Amino acid sequence: MPKTTTTYVCQQCGFESAKWMGRCPDCGEWNTFIETVTQPRRTGAGSRTGSLAGAAPIPLPQVAALAERRRATGSAEFDRVLGGGLVPGSLILLGGDPGIGKSTLALSVIGYIATGGDETLYVSAEESPQQVKLRAERMGITTPNLYLLAATEIDAIIEQIERMRPALVVVDSIQTVASPQIESAPGSVSQVRDCTMRLMRVAKSTHTPVCIIGHVTKEGTVAGPRTLEHMVDAVLYLEGERFHSYRLLRGVKNRFGATNEVGVFEMRGEGMVDVANPSGLFLSEGRGQASGSAVLVSMEGTRPLLVEAQALVTNAAYGVPHVTATGIDRNRLQMLLAVLTKRVGLALGTQDVYVNIAGGFELSEPAVDLGVAVAIASSFLERRVAPDLALVGEVGLGGELRSVTRADQRAREALKLGFTRCIFPKQPSDGDVETTSGAESEVVRAATLSAALELALE
Repeated sequence: MPKTTTTYVCQQCGFESAKWMGRCPDCGEWNTFIETVTQPRRTGAGSRTGSLAGAAPIPLPQVAALAERRRATGSAEFDRVLGGGLVPGSLILLGGDPGIGKSTLALSVIGYIATGGDETLYVSAEESPQQVKLRAERMGITTPNLYLLAATEIDAIIEQIERMRPALVVVDSIQTVASPQIESAPGSVSQVRDCTMRLMRVAKSTHTPVCIIGHVTKEGTVAGPRTLEHMVDAVLYLEGERFHSYRLLRGVKNRFGATNEVGVFEMRGEGMVDVANPSGLFLSEGRGQASGSAVLVSMEGTRPLLVEAQALVTNAAYGVPHVTATGIDRNRLQMLLAVLTKRVGLALGTQDVYVNIAGGFELSEPAVDLGVAVAIASSFLERRVAPDLALVGEVGLGGELRSVTRADQRAREALKLGFTRCIFPKQPSDGDVETTSGAESEVVRAATLSAALELALE
């Protein structure tokens, strides 16, 4: 019998060491090494498994094509993030803060598929079946095709999946599932990695989509190893404030669709409800009544979203100016302040600047630069921005406006929501401003930030 060995595994990144160390040399975290007992693999002819012994390379033309038959989940927003629906045999990781609504969203999806007549399996490793039933009844799910399994051992879970062959499996959550072959505690790197690997194998062999739920730590990563994100087919994060009703489902990784897609939900008593017009969440009704407010168009995946940028510029009260950014990168904001000071001539060096993206949305696209810069200039100059104006453009260090992608799609979204004028960047040519008018909208293209400010501010 092979002799067991003892290794020390970092619970943050999965780095393995032969001895205990106070600080992980890979991720730099302190006191994250846990002793793990492992059993080495046998070598020789007798150690080959049946699948490995029969493995052989196959020429590419002889590989059977897999028909991608996606299954609708009953939620247009969830299908959008997945790329059109569930793919058979896919392994999905649904992460988020505790209490954000991961179990509610997963239960609504599996309940819809079960209501359609297919058998589904909900593995509850944290809650009792009675607790899950209370939530299901509140959401109006009463179908007998939804089976509940209260189990924490991966062997029992895989046995039921192979026996039932359900249309969808939800494992809630992966941190509480353990393998008896591994002596470490549930939630450790070894346990989570081994259980996820076995779920991936059963998903591929039975063509059953499996959704595993994972908690997110205060650092914003999935609890346990980050290697989970590399093992699964899709990584979805549910974001939002626990005490607000709106949630954002963001796709970080997707082997069967586009990444960085965003789905918007509203948490209600009956569960997660799709938001038909997400742009309306981030636009206040009183926009344009005071200075320091501008509407910008951001692309989240393939979806254009109109978001309101709010800025407040005031004299520094304590001598040293402060820059506060909520919803955008602070370094990006400081760059915009430098451009406004150097290229436009606004004396912002002695001002406190506060910028907020309304609705709690996080923006990382450079095309939102123009809207943020116009909001700052509006507050500093006490000149309002027209409420029917939308802004799109990346600001360069020379004060020029750089082109953006999918300008036509952004303009159509702004027009649909009642914005009759849009300012977009143009390539430098004869003149700084170019105007094109349509039946219901006017698109103005400016080459510089100074020209855009003259057009935007009343």
